[in-house]
This record gives sequence, C-alpha cells and structure tokens, in this order.
Amino acid sequence: MRKFWVFTPLVAFLVMGVFLFKGLFMDPSKLPSALIDRPFPSFSLPSLYEPDQMMTELDFKGEVALLNVWATWCPTCKDEHEQLNKIGLEEGIPIYGLNYKDDPQLARAWLERYQDPYSKVVVDRDGRLGLDLGVYGAPETYIIDQHGIIRYRHVGEVTEKVWQQLKGLMEIIATEEDV
Repeated sequence: MRKFWVFTPLVAFLVMGVFLFKGLFMDPSKLPSALIDRPFPSFSLPSLYEPDQMMTELDFKGEVALLNVWATWCPTCKDEHEQLNKIGLEEGIPIYGLNYKDDPQLARAWLERYQDPYSKVVVDRDGRLGLDLGVYGAPETYIIDQHGIIRYRHVGEVTEKVWQQLKGLMEIIATEEDV
C-alpha cells in the first residue's frame, strides 16, 4: 500500500501533463456554444439611444445579421471597430450591437467618436444577456438568421479575413432560407 502512495504524485503529474499538452493545440477562437441552431435567448433590455424603449429578441428577427458583443473598456473592440464600420456603413450589412457590462453614456460617446456601424444597440449593463449567450468576453460576434436563430459564433476580433469567412456563411444562410 505504501508503494502506491509513492507513485501518486507521478500519476497526477502525468494526467495533468496530458491535459496541458492537449490544450497547446486547441484554437481559443473555437469555443463551443450550446446555442448554435437555437433561438436567441429571451430578454428585455433598453436600447442604447432610447433608454425608455425596451428591446427584445423579436428585434433581432427579419434579416440575416451579425450581433457584435462590445464595450468601451475592451481594447480589442476598438481594434475591430474600423472593420465593423466597413461592414455596416460601407457594405450595408445589418449589425446589432450588444453593449456588454458598460456605461451607456460612455458607449454613446464612443460611437459618436468612432462612428456607429450598428442598426440597433442593446444595453446589457449587468451582463445577464451575455451570460445567457455564453459570452466569455468582448468582442464576440454571432450570425443570426432571419428567424432569430443563432447560426454561428466567432470569439475575438473581426478582421478582414474573419469577415470574409463570416460573409460567406451569411450568404449560405441567406440562400438556405430562400429555399
């Protein structure tokens, strides 16, 4: 019995080593989401520009769109914002914003300063909707189909390369719905 206890630290080290080694080859932007192909979670939260107007998941139906989780405290959100401006303002792709755990006044000033690519912005000040979505942190971007179903999730910055992938997926989703 005593020999068993002598090898216990070695066994624990080997088991931990296997998990850490496996983690070296995982892509951190490929975080699983239980919400893929499921309806957008129910919510009732204020609009950024009209705080007295409550928005719900019904506001995210009717068109294939992106939902971008962002905040003024997020440096990566600032880095991706120029790309979102190109997508929303130049290409005319609908983007819904989810202002996550942020001060709405700072968010309005930030969008005024850097331009606003969003067609609608929901304020999730306490992060409850983000929790329901399984948000790990900002930025995260989702593709939502015209029925309000979450079809894809991207964790991290939307770069030009990422946008081309998302755009291709959005086109496929739009054609599927036309059939």
